[in-house]
Amino acid sequence: MSKFFVSSSVFRKLWFWLLLVVLAAGGYWGWQQLGGESKPASRSAGGPAMGMRGGFMLEAVPVSVQRLEQGRFARSLKALGTVTAWNSTEVTSQVSGILREVLFNEGQDVKKGTVLAQLDDRSYQAALLQAEGALQETRAQLQQAEQDLRRYQGLLRNESIARQTLEQQQALVTQLRGTLKVREAQRDAARLNVEYSRITAPIDGRLGLRAVDVGNNVAAGNTVLATITQQQPIAVSFTLGEQYVPELLQAVARGEPLPVEAWSRDEQQLLATGVLDSIDNQVDVSTGTLRLKARFTNEDNALFPQQFVNVRLQLAVYDNVLKVPNDALQFGNQGRFVWVVDDELKARMRPVQLGQGDAEFTLVTQGLAAGERVVIEGVDRLKDGGKVEVIRADGSSEPAVQDSKPADRPGQ
Repeated sequence: MSKFFVSSSVFRKLWFWLLLVVLAAGGYWGWQQLGGESKPASRSAGGPAMGMRGGFMLEAVPVSVQRLEQGRFARSLKALGTVTAWNSTEVTSQVSGILREVLFNEGQDVKKGTVLAQLDDRSYQAALLQAEGALQETRAQLQQAEQDLRRYQGLLRNESIARQTLEQQQALVTQLRGTLKVREAQRDAARLNVEYSRITAPIDGRLGLRAVDVGNNVAAGNTVLATITQQQPIAVSFTLGEQYVPELLQAVARGEPLPVEAWSRDEQQLLATGVLDSIDNQVDVSTGTLRLKARFTNEDNALFPQQFVNVRLQLAVYDNVLKVPNDALQFGNQGRFVWVVDDELKARMRPVQLGQGDAEFTLVTQGLAAGERVVIEGVDRLKDGGKVEVIRADGSSEPAVQDSKPADRPGQ
């Protein structure tokens, strides 16, 4: 029994000393973390900057910044637009007949008056000859009647005929003159039908795909041979919200053409530059938008009918102004503010007053100065006066400002 009690006593002593060692190690570790032999915050090569707050080491917040500069700012409105032909027409025939010949190529550029197709015109040629013959006959009858009228007028002066005979001849001349006008109209109509059998382009533009083939029967006004779209100039139709109407009308009232840019769908390529041509006379109550149309010369055919483009309508231009990226703008209890990074790589909250803006930038009227750097990425973890790590475009970090105070030497 004595051996058993001796072993238990030794066992309890071992556990006691083991617990003491663990507590001592934990205390030493906590002392090191909470201030034992504290050293100034330093930034290791290639690593994040560190700072002290409340005895704890704090990591600097990585951010992207942009330096503000004075320059030119164009107040523009963005919209989604549709390219439409300035003029578009369907080529049809004004007379009926069999299509004898097609004289155009699909997709061909044509001028107004270019012959596109030829119908079988033999029946119209015959009708023209018949009308010309009837006209010639009526002219001969009128000529003979006018000669008789002059002869009757001389006989009446000599009282050789009755006045009734003269009056009847005058009525005959008048009747034949009316008939002559009818014959001339019939001749002109027949001649016009012959001309209509030659189908020509009504406008300048580009032809579409052919809709009929040689030998088909073409009905007057019903059969479409092809379509022509005028692409020089060309139009872009788009809409703007009704909230922009007052600003738009003020810009139009200045009397200067408003530039309009057409960009690709990804907004990476400028396709063409034109001017605002017309504005609709009312707002669409179902959508709350106003329709507008811009005109583009389209000399290089960069725009094509029914193509979707991004439109930028320029309302005004401001020179030597300070603009801030919209990504830098924040909203808090005190209104709009931005985070400014100073030379010590500390973030400072700065209230600002803003002016006009667009989808990318906004004018700053008060609160910032040219040359200051504003945070555009990484604002979520920022605190006023907190350290930041500025990440450059190439992925490297901007070095922190070094302390100019010399380090204390041992023994001093």
